[in-house]
Amino acid sequence: MPFISSVNVYLWGPWTFYILMGTGVLFTLWAKFPQYKALTHGVQITRGIYDNPNEPGAINHFQALSAALSATVGLGNIGGVALAIGLGGPGATFWMIVVGFFGMAIKTIEVSLAMMYRNTDDPENPHGGAMWVIDKALGSQGGWKSVLAKILGSLFCITLIVASMTGGNMFQAWNSADILNVYFGVPQIATGIVLAVLTGTVIIGGIKRIGSFAGKIVPVMCGLYVLSSLAVLAMHLPELPGLFSLIISSAFSQTEATGAFLGGTAGLAFQVGLKRALFSNEAGQGSAPIAHAAAKTDEPVREGIVAGLEPFIDTILICTMTALVILATGTWNRQAQGDMKGTVELVQQGSETSLVAPKKIQDLPELASWDQWQIGSQVFFLVEVPSRSPEQAARRERVYGKLIAGPTASGDHIAWAKPPAGARWTTGQDGQPIKGVFRDFKGASLTGHAFDRQFPGLGKWLVTAVALMFALSTLISWSYYGEQGVVYLFGEKMILPYKLIFLLFTVIAPVLLSTDVELGELADLGTGFMLWANVPIILSMGYLAVRELERYWQRYKAGEFKPHAPDPEPWARED
Repeated sequence: MPFISSVNVYLWGPWTFYILMGTGVLFTLWAKFPQYKALTHGVQITRGIYDNPNEPGAINHFQALSAALSATVGLGNIGGVALAIGLGGPGATFWMIVVGFFGMAIKTIEVSLAMMYRNTDDPENPHGGAMWVIDKALGSQGGWKSVLAKILGSLFCITLIVASMTGGNMFQAWNSADILNVYFGVPQIATGIVLAVLTGTVIIGGIKRIGSFAGKIVPVMCGLYVLSSLAVLAMHLPELPGLFSLIISSAFSQTEATGAFLGGTAGLAFQVGLKRALFSNEAGQGSAPIAHAAAKTDEPVREGIVAGLEPFIDTILICTMTALVILATGTWNRQAQGDMKGTVELVQQGSETSLVAPKKIQDLPELASWDQWQIGSQVFFLVEVPSRSPEQAARRERVYGKLIAGPTASGDHIAWAKPPAGARWTTGQDGQPIKGVFRDFKGASLTGHAFDRQFPGLGKWLVTAVALMFALSTLISWSYYGEQGVVYLFGEKMILPYKLIFLLFTVIAPVLLSTDVELGELADLGTGFMLWANVPIILSMGYLAVRELERYWQRYKAGEFKPHAPDPEPWARED
C-alpha cells in the first residue's frame, strides 16, 4: 500500500514522538502527577462510593471505565505487542511502558475536557468527545469561530470514523481470523461472519447495553490473561532481571539479528513501541473520552481521574505481560521449526535468484501432536541480501511460502515467493547456512505460540479464547465511537447505515488483508489521523481541565464529597 505508507511517514515522524511525550510530561507536571491520584482516588471512584443514580449520564463509573477499556484492551495488547517486538526488538517494550505512564496524564486531561463540554440535552444519552469540546468551547463564541469549530469538529469525526473502521475493526477481525486459522483451520471469512453477528447483537442496544456487556466481560478477559501470563513468568523467575535489563539496553542500542528476529535499531524500537502503545491505550487519540462521556456524574474531572487508570491497566500491566511472555519463552528470536524433507537451495541465474524447495505440505517438519499445519498459514526461510553500500552490512529478509488448498487433499501445496536478487543463505554461529524452515506467526498467533512453548496447548485454547473476547469487546466499543462521529456529522438517521457498513468491514477484513504489514499500516493510518486532530485540542484547552482539577482537589480536601458504602457489584447495575 504505497500511498498509505507515504502518509504514515508524515503521521509517524520523529516529531510525533516528541510532541506526544512533551504533552504527557507537560500535564504530568502541571496537574501534579495525576498518575498517582488515578491509582488511589480513581480506584475508589470506580468502586461506586461517589455514584449517584440521579446525576446525568447513562452508565456508572465502573461501566464507563470498562467500556473504554474494552476498546483499548484488545488485540493491540496481544497482536500489537507481538508486532512491535517482532519489528523493533525487546526495546519496544520500554517505550510502550514510558508512553503508558505519561499517557495516564494525557488521558486524565482529555477525558476531563470531554466531560466539561459534553452534550447533555438528553441526560439519559449524553454525547461527548473532542468534537463537542470544540463545538461548545469555541463554537459558542459565534461568528467565524462557530464556522471554524464546525470544521475542526467535523475533521476530528472523519478521522474517528477512519480509525473505527481500521484499527478498531479490521485489525481485530483479521487477528482473530489469523489465530483461529493457524490453530484450528477455521476459514477467515467464517470468523469474520461470526464476529459481525456477535457484535451486531450488542451494539443494537446502544451505550447502556455496551456498558453492561463491557462491565461483565472486561474483568473476566483481563483476569484470565494476567493469570495465564503470571503462570508462564513463574517458570522464568530467575531470568526476569536479565529480561528487564535487555528491554532497557535494547531501547537505546541496536539489537542484533538472531533466530527469527531480523534485527532492529534503537530508533526503530521507540518508533514501533510508540505506535503500538498508542494503538493499545489510545492516549491522546481522543477516542476514550467518547465512552467516558456517558458516565453518570456531575463532577466532570472525577471521570477524568478514573480514565487515568486505562493506560496503566492496558499498557503498563497487560502489554508488559505480553512482552515478557514473548521474551521469556524465546519466541521473538526462536529457531527454525526444522528442516524440509527434501532439497532446499538458492539458485543464481544471472541477476535473478530463485528458490528450489519442496512444495508438498507433507515435506514440512512435523509439529507437536496437538498441533498441525493449516491451509492459509505461512512459513519462511531466512536469507541475506547484500547491501549496495560497502559500509553497510547485509540485511536479513524472509522468503515466504503460503500453504494453498488444492482441488483434493493431495493437491494441497506450498506456493513459494521469489527471493530478492542476490539473496544468499543466512549463516549460524558455526558458519553453516541456515536452511531450516520457520513457521510464520503474526500478531496474536505469535503470542499464542509463546504460551504454547511453555505450556503446550495453552496458547491454542486459552489465548485464542481471550483474544476473541478482546477482539469482540474492542469491535463493540469502537463501533460506538464511530457512531458518535456519524451522529455529529449527519445526525441519528445515519446510525443504522453506519452500523451495517461497520459490520460489513468485520466480515471482509480477514480475507481482504493478506499480511501483517498491511494490517499495521491501516492501524497506523487511523491512529495517526486521530492523534494529529486531537492533540492540538488538548494542548490549547488543557489549562481548563487543569484548573478544574485543582478546584476539585480543593473541595475534596475540604470534605465536600461524602462517600457512601461501595457498590458490591458495580459491573451488574443498570441505572
